[in-house]
Amino acid sequence: MKPDTLLGDSINAGIADINVPQTQGWEAKLELGFAFKYGKTVLAHRRHFGPLTVQRPFYPEGGVCHVYILHPPGGTVGGDHLTICAKAAAHSHALITTPAAGKFYRSSGAQATQMVEINISESATVEWLPQETIIYEGAQLKSAVKVELAADARFIGWEILSLGRPACAENFDYGLADLGWQIYCQDRPLFLERLRLDARAFAARWGLQGFSACGTLFATPASAESLLAVQNLIGDTKGRGVTRIDELLVCRGLDSRSDRLRGFFEQVWGIVRPDTVELNACAPRIWAT
Repeated sequence: MKPDTLLGDSINAGIADINVPQTQGWEAKLELGFAFKYGKTVLAHRRHFGPLTVQRPFYPEGGVCHVYILHPPGGTVGGDHLTICAKAAAHSHALITTPAAGKFYRSSGAQATQMVEINISESATVEWLPQETIIYEGAQLKSAVKVELAADARFIGWEILSLGRPACAENFDYGLADLGWQIYCQDRPLFLERLRLDARAFAARWGLQGFSACGTLFATPASAESLLAVQNLIGDTKGRGVTRIDELLVCRGLDSRSDRLRGFFEQVWGIVRPDTVELNACAPRIWAT
């Protein structure tokens, strides 16, 4: 397999070895590198191993590069290992999403993993906006997202989870989701969190309180005006909350339906995007299909 690249080795850090030995499940790795050239952001580096790739970029709003990550198996089972590394060079702007919901299926004991690394250079922007992730009852998974920001880099990202399948009367009575987020700016931690969701956390009042959908949205830099606007959007609605840690806005939600929670996050995105990246919201067309 030959790398598809215009940047050579300069962007080749992050996933050290693309040639991974076969394990009991699928092993898949994806490297993406974005650069600002010819007046727009281009997908200048693309390299993959296993069933993880991208479609050609789309440009529905001029110079911003919209990319859809594809996972052809359609879901992740115990023993699968997915790794995604995205790097945005100076002045580039990439929006990364998925064409459908991700799925982690029931496991007999083996753990599935998904690791995401996002590196954003000076004056660059990345929006990490995958569609929701469905975690089946009995799934065993570990997921982590690590974001590294330069001093004036910009980032908007979310994670929307649906535990069990409430439409099929399936809760989350067994299984484990070990989830982590790390956001750094110039090696200084802005946000560090690890969340372990099992049957007890799913049902407990200190946990999800039986709500099947939960999610978090991040935006940086975000102003006090954005915080106030999101607070006004939330009003007295239960299961919604927002705060601001320095210039990092953190918005959370609980709901009985993941589509309703995602609709809320899209509204929040529409509020914070003009402030954070100086562009109005432009939803990827795949979201409408």
